[in-house]
Amino acid sequence: MLHKILSHVVLVLTLQFSICISLTAQLCEGNLGENIFTDGDFGSGVPNIPPNDPGIAPGYLYTTNPPPPDGSYCLTNNITVWNQNWGWANIGDNSNDPNGYMMVVNASFDTGLFYEQIITGLCENTIYEFSADVRNLHFGANIILPNVSFLINNFIAYESGNVPENNKWNTYGFTFSTGPGQTFVKLSLANNAPGGIGNDLAIDNITFRACGPEALILPLEVANICEDGNSILLDATINGDQYDDPQVQWQESFDGGVTWVDLPGENDLSYEFSNLSAGTYYYRYKLASAPENLMNSKCRIISNVKVVEVIPKFTAIADSLCQGLQFTIGNSTYENSGIYVDTLLNRLGCDSIVTSTLTFVTEPEIKANFLIQEPKCSDTSDGSIILESIENALGPFDILFNGDQIYNVTLIENLPAGEYEFFITDRYGCTVTETIELEGPVPYTINLGEDQLVELGETTTLYAGVSETTIAFNWFPEEIFPCAPNCTEQTWQPAESTWVYLETLSEDNCIAIDSVYIDVRVVRKLYIPSAFTPNGDNNNDDFLVFGSQPNVEQINLFQIYDRWGNVLFEASDFQPNDPLFSWDGIYKNRAMKPGTYTYMISVLYLDREVITYSGTISLIR
Repeated sequence: MLHKILSHVVLVLTLQFSICISLTAQLCEGNLGENIFTDGDFGSGVPNIPPNDPGIAPGYLYTTNPPPPDGSYCLTNNITVWNQNWGWANIGDNSNDPNGYMMVVNASFDTGLFYEQIITGLCENTIYEFSADVRNLHFGANIILPNVSFLINNFIAYESGNVPENNKWNTYGFTFSTGPGQTFVKLSLANNAPGGIGNDLAIDNITFRACGPEALILPLEVANICEDGNSILLDATINGDQYDDPQVQWQESFDGGVTWVDLPGENDLSYEFSNLSAGTYYYRYKLASAPENLMNSKCRIISNVKVVEVIPKFTAIADSLCQGLQFTIGNSTYENSGIYVDTLLNRLGCDSIVTSTLTFVTEPEIKANFLIQEPKCSDTSDGSIILESIENALGPFDILFNGDQIYNVTLIENLPAGEYEFFITDRYGCTVTETIELEGPVPYTINLGEDQLVELGETTTLYAGVSETTIAFNWFPEEIFPCAPNCTEQTWQPAESTWVYLETLSEDNCIAIDSVYIDVRVVRKLYIPSAFTPNGDNNNDDFLVFGSQPNVEQINLFQIYDRWGNVLFEASDFQPNDPLFSWDGIYKNRAMKPGTYTYMISVLYLDREVITYSGTISLIR
């Protein structure tokens, strides 16, 4: 199991000048600027681990062989493919990009830098937020939880506390204000957690951004206006007194909010939208505390995006439908090919004139072709259906698989045996329903028989009855049943009640499991005589301990005393029924007188139970 990853993350913010700064141990409550850490999300790529060292961790070594050892780190887009078995969460990075990278660090036992960045071109007397998304990767009891600290000038400014095992990314960070004349800082991340089991972390989305007041364009909803309507006014709403003289620059995006351009001369707190051509328009504004800050991307913040939709007055619709369907617009319904004009009121109450050119086509005999893979075993879900082609139809297609919409998928995997339905609709609305049946093989089974009741020391045999050729047998508990790959039966003398399990593997790699309970009834099969006659007639001449083996495993100790407590005979560690360890009534070469003598016998049984017996034996001559 691995130790630590980016454990107790320490954000060391080392200023280049000895300048007093103002700290707030919380994330920004207003609007933020653009992320100055352009590489803070670590980018994306197809390789699971990029081959080149990004050189961002001066205190750690970069590795391309997962998992990272102590004091090493890597970038990765998915931990799952590492085939790891260390109790880590199998995750990708904290984004919607399936190839997005995150940073994974196995923290060393000593503190050390694992991220460092110098930021220049900052503005004085400006609030900034420094934050990162952190995730505890480890699961288990008695492990060290990561703890993230943020420091400035080597002094802790904020602590996250223990990063919980909550199976999600957690955002931690703080804000601070630059001082007079301060234009650059050195930012670093470092490990500050003890070594040991745990401290396994991933980090993503390191951000450093200007923080300002709340900058809004209200209301937040889309502004809808008619194509022949009136212009509207977009107002900048600034909540808070952080900026004494707020500076504004309105912007517009022509690609849906991906890139933005400044609107020349639009620096007032209001912007009049007067473009009444049908379409969707995107606006926002930049905000700063001074004109020079407004020109610096590292010193300004950004408002929310305001969407304005101008609804067209004239709309043209051209559509082809399958014969037998209907086309409805407003209160009109059409079933035949032709050109139709309808005058409607849109949702804003504006006139909307819709021209519909409709073509109804004869419904074709649509046919779908499939390639199927049956499940290999009766109880597995490794079947698949491939939709190879659709004949006599034009796409795009809407495909329902068992009632659920699927998009751009022709391969349906991980299917158990069963019946599956495809409902396919082509571009004209013509449909076909195809039913596919996956037939699994005959179930592969084993049978260990009924539960058994045996007495302690009895021998029992288990037979594995299999339904087809079997290539491997795994008996459990393994310490009781060591066996070669093809041991079809087990014979043993159970010492205690237990469950016996057998897992087998067929030639088709199907698995079958069965179990049986062996109930051991504890019966102590020991016999101690009450008298013996050492008279030389070879009949009951010795005092011998009798026992059924292996019920009785060993006589630990056998002692005989006279009435005064003197030990007349002693033997230890021998098997029952052995005449070599019996008393013949002789003590120091002298035959003992008839009478009663005391014995003590300690017995070890098959179930490891030790029982001591004591009593009297009569010596008769």
